[in-house]
Amino acid sequence: MAEYLDVIDENGNLTGEIVDRKVAHYEGIRHRAAHLWLVRNKDRKIQVLLQKRSSIKEAFPNCYDISCAGHVPAGEDFEITAIRGLKEELGIHVNKNDLIFCGDRNVVWDGEFKGKPFKDRQHSKVFMIWLDLEENEFVLDHKEVESVRWIDLEQCIECVKDNLFQHYIALEELQILSNALGL
Repeated sequence: MAEYLDVIDENGNLTGEIVDRKVAHYEGIRHRAAHLWLVRNKDRKIQVLLQKRSSIKEAFPNCYDISCAGHVPAGEDFEITAIRGLKEELGIHVNKNDLIFCGDRNVVWDGEFKGKPFKDRQHSKVFMIWLDLEENEFVLDHKEVESVRWIDLEQCIECVKDNLFQHYIALEELQILSNALGL
């Protein structure tokens, strides 16, 4: 089943057009995504929850990624996408008031998956939620997420910077999160 996305201009504004997600990634058409970080304070350190992407994912299988992310479907807003994604991927129910806006990020990435070009052009709104649950308390959708793990934010930044584990996490986004946390 096709997934349709709103097309946006270089400033993140809706153009009134929609595009199939596969076409957007093949042709590099700008679209929207919601990124959501789960954070907690544990032993006086800020931790972030990473998800390990399922091995069957088209893009970046078996890589660590932010807590929850998703394309914003045509006609939907960022917050609803973030809330739905969290429920679907990790089994967590929240509402809009729980979301803390951290900042905006523009993604431009060109690569290849399974022998096909993949051009990602997205405008993401980055959110966080304070949530202190243990890893085994999440209900994972294993088509999307293989596992989750908490990691100290400082350690995560160093691991991403030094490429110490397979990931699809941008330093720029970790900086947006750090700034929102006042670090």
